[in-house]
Amino acid sequence: MKESETLELKKSVAQLEDALKSACAFLNHKGGEIWFGVAPDGTVRGADSPESTMRKISQPLRQRIRPETRFEVRRDSYGGKGVMRLKIPEGARKPYFLDGVAYIRVGVEDVVMPPAELERLIVEKNREKLRWDNEACPGAKISDIGSKKLGDFVRKAGLRHESVQGSLKKLGMLSKGRPVNAAVLLFGRQPQKLMRHAATLRCAVFGESTAVTISMQDYEGDMFSLMKRAEEFVRANIHVGMRLEGLERIDVPEVDMEAVREAVINAFSHRDYREPDSVRAAVFRDRVEITNPGRLFGGLTVERITHEEVSERRNPLIADMLHRIHFVEKWGRGIGLILSKEPEARFEEIGTHFRVVFPRKAAGTTPETTPKTTPKTGEQIMGLLKSSPQITKEEIAAALGLTHDGVKYHIKRLKSRGSVRWVGPSRGGHWETK
Repeated sequence: MKESETLELKKSVAQLEDALKSACAFLNHKGGEIWFGVAPDGTVRGADSPESTMRKISQPLRQRIRPETRFEVRRDSYGGKGVMRLKIPEGARKPYFLDGVAYIRVGVEDVVMPPAELERLIVEKNREKLRWDNEACPGAKISDIGSKKLGDFVRKAGLRHESVQGSLKKLGMLSKGRPVNAAVLLFGRQPQKLMRHAATLRCAVFGESTAVTISMQDYEGDMFSLMKRAEEFVRANIHVGMRLEGLERIDVPEVDMEAVREAVINAFSHRDYREPDSVRAAVFRDRVEITNPGRLFGGLTVERITHEEVSERRNPLIADMLHRIHFVEKWGRGIGLILSKEPEARFEEIGTHFRVVFPRKAAGTTPETTPKTTPKTGEQIMGLLKSSPQITKEEIAAALGLTHDGVKYHIKRLKSRGSVRWVGPSRGGHWETK
């Protein structure tokens, strides 16, 4: 008999104080046994086992370890001598404390639990209570839910819609008669008035880095409309090629839009809504980024999600609603789908955020595609130059909601392609377009 991570040997009941630490550590680990009457080297010394000795072991276990749990103390024999055997199950309500201190088993030692592990166990224990999506939304009323939005969803989910209150109750989205956060975010008439950061999407187009901002736009609304906006924004600001299939022309975006859509869905369904920040879609010259507040949940790592295709749901009520209308087909599938469409996609944890990065491919670089469209912003600028040849860059920026640097960037691209040129002096000249 040798000590291990699940076995502790004590030569006598006189070592009860150390045994209590082991009991606490086993509860916080995966259970174990403590034998009284066997020395750590395996020598059997034996232990008296009258009722008083059993009480001497069991009473401090009940009185000093919290939360209280059940133990099994019994007489046994080993090596021809009587011993006492204490069996400790793995705790169902971790973390456990001995006189206010949590211990954990490391090899054959009982050590004070590190703060990070203690915090993780406390969060895990209170996960259901700490969930954002099933909390009653402060200030929300039934009238804040859009009847048509909810009705369309309920019918799409294959259920019958009779009233807003009835459907919310059926979906488990009421708390003491009030809509929960998930209900307001998904079906609210104007959710941004009740949860500004949660109901906002931030989109931007940059140059090589965020130092050069070409355009920036914030959108507000329910989660379904924001997910659609994110897809539309990315598609409008990347190159789209064309492939011929027989006589039919097929659009070929330089970043697969199904992969982008999956990243957007994951960003909204897995983000940490307690963080005062929003989901972001950013288009750079060489990449597209989808970023959400909150690192990976439930102890997951980038390596695990990419190789094991596992998923932990931070917002299970939101995820369940998406699953009902087949936005999410099964847990863990999203990462695999993204990589099947965009094998070069990267997943990163940056500070308190999680990010999916899609490298951009220049339109028309593959044999089966030819350039079809340029980014939408360039087309809008061309339209303004044609209709108002003397328009200034400041007026273009104001009309399209761009920064001055953004207008300069697009004008430079149009000039390089020979699509536009300035004729005359800097003051009093005009634009010529082709």
